[in-house]
Amino acid sequence: MVPTASALEFVGAPTWEALSGHPVRTQVWEDVDQVPHVALGRWAELVIVAPATANLLARAAAGLADDLLTNALLTATCPVLLAPAMHTEMWLNAATQANVATLRSRGIEVIEPAVGRLTGADSGPGRLPEPEDLFALVTQALAADRPLAGRRVVVSAGGTREPLDPVRFLGNRSSGRQGYAIAEEAARLGADVTVVSAHVSAPEVQGIRVVEVGTAAELQAAMRQASADADVVVMAAAVADFRPDVVREGKIKKVDGVDPEPITLVRNPDVLVDLVQRRSPGQVIVGFAAETAADEAELLELARTKLARKGCDLLVANDVAGDAVFGRSTTRAIVLDGSGSVVAEVEGSKADLARSLLAAVADRLS
Repeated sequence: MVPTASALEFVGAPTWEALSGHPVRTQVWEDVDQVPHVALGRWAELVIVAPATANLLARAAAGLADDLLTNALLTATCPVLLAPAMHTEMWLNAATQANVATLRSRGIEVIEPAVGRLTGADSGPGRLPEPEDLFALVTQALAADRPLAGRRVVVSAGGTREPLDPVRFLGNRSSGRQGYAIAEEAARLGADVTVVSAHVSAPEVQGIRVVEVGTAAELQAAMRQASADADVVVMAAAVADFRPDVVREGKIKKVDGVDPEPITLVRNPDVLVDLVQRRSPGQVIVGFAAETAADEAELLELARTKLARKGCDLLVANDVAGDAVFGRSTTRAIVLDGSGSVVAEVEGSKADLARSLLAAVADRLS
């Protein structure tokens, strides 16, 4: 809660805290080590200013940052609702109406004030809407920005490793960045998120459960359990296609003049196909195809072939040749729907791909 200096003339900070049960912040220079003038806007899922005075509307339209509230408005990336409350003449003034038009053009929702009793004997447009009306608007705004609210999303990330002996393993170069980018975006969109993580060093993210696995068999078991009641399953992990038929109990030794015994590989289970076969009604399943292709036409052909074989709802395909994807913060990918049509093409950060992919997922859920 961020009351302005004028708001504190009406209700003191202790009363705000007692009624809301939350701390009140009023100054840019309080708790400077936490950088509140930036952190509040970044942290918020929704900002509502009620009541928003004519002065506040003018300062917000001008982009001023002369107190903690206007600083938070400038840093907010979430939906912003302004609920004006003022005398009718102030609301209808050309300057106020111009400020409202400016704010709305920037994507800020300025709620129409209610019509009714104001202060004194005045009556007309400019009254603050009733609390239940404001609550309904807040709920609607949160739902619009959180299309995965109430949904369970399971994401696999990283790369599995198949042991050869106590020292060595057969693995791949996946860093898990893409899977975690998808998980973080799903959480931001309101989902209850579980990540089945194979050998990923990633910071803990609030609101995301992590199940750590090692081998393809362990990943398959964890994904079966986690996805049983999930709305969305995203298989972003790079799963080893093969494993050695025998894991040596001791280290495979190098002996001069003697070649080691050949290592025979056997096929690992296809985790994505297994999940598709076990899917629950309405569940959206996303697969990934890491390919090497001569050009985009061949990549598309390979992706469509894999899509037909896997049977998932969406498939993300990218060309991983030449260190283009693994371990990098950027990616280039195409997203196909179940019919093989391209629904998105992304060249940018892995967060960009996560946003485009989950937008396509949300469309299918709705």
